[in-house]
Amino acid sequence: MNFTEIITIDGPAGSGKSTLAKSLAKAMGWKFLDTGALYRAVAFAVYEKGFARCPFDEVLIRFISQLPIAVQLAAEESRVFLAEREVTGYLRAENISILASKVSAVPAARLSLRELQRKLGREGRLVTEGRDQGTALFPEAKLKFYLSAAAKERARRRRAQMIRQSLSPPPLDKILQDIMLRDYQDSHREVDPLLEPADSVRVDSTDLTLEGVLQIMLEKAREVFPGEFASQ
Repeated sequence: MNFTEIITIDGPAGSGKSTLAKSLAKAMGWKFLDTGALYRAVAFAVYEKGFARCPFDEVLIRFISQLPIAVQLAAEESRVFLAEREVTGYLRAENISILASKVSAVPAARLSLRELQRKLGREGRLVTEGRDQGTALFPEAKLKFYLSAAAKERARRRRAQMIRQSLSPPPLDKILQDIMLRDYQDSHREVDPLLEPADSVRVDSTDLTLEGVLQIMLEKAREVFPGEFASQ
């Protein structure tokens, strides 16, 4: 199976992966896959079921591996469903994000979602973002990006995002603490930890606007995939 018509964007929490992946997919006329939303969907199901404080024993692992998750891809948004119920709007709460990082460390969850992601990637012409896309999921991808940014800047962006969404953000120090915890969990999990792909284009966005980062990515994408843009 040919997965070369895929662009992967990996990086830690708050580095701008989702926003940039959406913008890049729109510019190219490709579809966008928010893989973090898949893990958040699992976390949401775990939280709603009342399992959030339970140890990840065999019962919980079986529950996770049997979840009926489905995704509808588009250029700017991945709509996520549990069975026939759309849960997209519930997935950005901070408690769900923290729980999603714990869920992502469970091998059964990763293996189950890996199969779904690879299935979605078979159609090609896909921009996908996460923490293991260019390493474990789509090592064949023709273009890979790794986004980084200082933890304090990522915390500031997360707080600004919550304000834009009319949410009441916790203090900046608390957001920074949560981000550093997620960084540790993501980079130290046993299966598919956050790694920088050896053949990726690294972009440090600490002192760049999202528009500035997007221009860097578009320039590289035009080199690798000439003629693929919806608008020039």
